[in-house]
Amino acid sequence: MEVQGKIKMLDETKTFGNNGFRKREIVVTTDEQYPQHILVEFIQDKCDLLNSYAVGQDVKISINLRGREWVNPQGETRYFNSIQGWRIESLQSNTGASGEIPPVPPMDAFEPAEDLNEEDHDDLPF
Repeated sequence: MEVQGKIKMLDETKTFGNNGFRKREIVVTTDEQYPQHILVEFIQDKCDLLNSYAVGQDVKISINLRGREWVNPQGETRYFNSIQGWRIESLQSNTGASGEIPPVPPMDAFEPAEDLNEEDHDDLPF
């Protein structure tokens, strides 16, 4: 699954417990009739993927939905969902490159060959 939008908030990496669990959160605002503010968390080594992004950038984030069950001390079962990102890419570089004309080789690359041997048979079927 994917989420596309503009980065609204980019939190710092937080470390929890003695085992060094790391988490970093980002909020993306979708571009829809009714914009949604989607909180996506990146965990462990994926936190570093956010280092080159800033608030205001248009991005596409590949996500996984995660759900878990928890039973409280009173025996009641509760369910929690989270959205975990595993890839992020900038949309600004994609849109800028698509409108440009690709580079053209120099004109001398199109010059006719002068050392062509007319006696060579062309065995191409077309």
